[in-house]
Amino acid sequence: MAKPVAMITGVGPGTGSALARRFAAGGYAVAMLARDKERLAALEAELPDAKAFVCDVSKEEEIAAAVKQVRETMGAPEVFIHNAVGGTWGSFLEIDPKDLNGNFQVNTMALLHFARALAPSMIEAGKGTIIATGNTSAHRGKAFFAGFAPTKAAQRILAEAMARDLGPKGVHVAYVTIDAVIDVPWTRERYKDAPDDFFIKPSAIADETWHVAHQDKSAWSFNVEIRPYREIW
Repeated sequence: MAKPVAMITGVGPGTGSALARRFAAGGYAVAMLARDKERLAALEAELPDAKAFVCDVSKEEEIAAAVKQVRETMGAPEVFIHNAVGGTWGSFLEIDPKDLNGNFQVNTMALLHFARALAPSMIEAGKGTIIATGNTSAHRGKAFFAGFAPTKAAQRILAEAMARDLGPKGVHVAYVTIDAVIDVPWTRERYKDAPDDFFIKPSAIADETWHVAHQDKSAWSFNVEIRPYREIW
């Protein structure tokens, strides 16, 4: 039998790569989407049954082309994880309003476009999973996050609206809030004096996302929050 297909956006050096590795290890053929062709090629060579698709998720036409390519070469995805993220930092007086709109295209509109393209086949099959990875900004707006938080909050509410619509049709939609600093090289550089348990491991994020994607229908989660045990919240 052909392997089930998982499509993942934002396959970068942290969470995205960890998600690709976890689902590949779990028996999925993984469609990996990102803008960085070289990074995708390296991961494609590492993982069995993984294929790279260069895609700028801020552009609707590239989303449509990527979905078409995945369907034609791998099959209809049973799992879709929107991990791509666009962010701009600064107060509402400091940011360029165009950046807020750009982040909205990546974080919110891309989720909408992918879901509209993928959900019909999931509904027809009576099964499927759509997960968006979020962060603390999806739940509160701090002054310095004016160019980012509104788009993540909108993303979460869109996902909730989708969950209420798709759940009764057999399709699980969930929002995984990562309330932590992810352990990647640039965060290690920024927080040089932080202990190891200050950071959340990308592999741990991937493990929990895998768990959410495979919950029993009688106990589906929507809002899932994960954080290191030392995190103050």
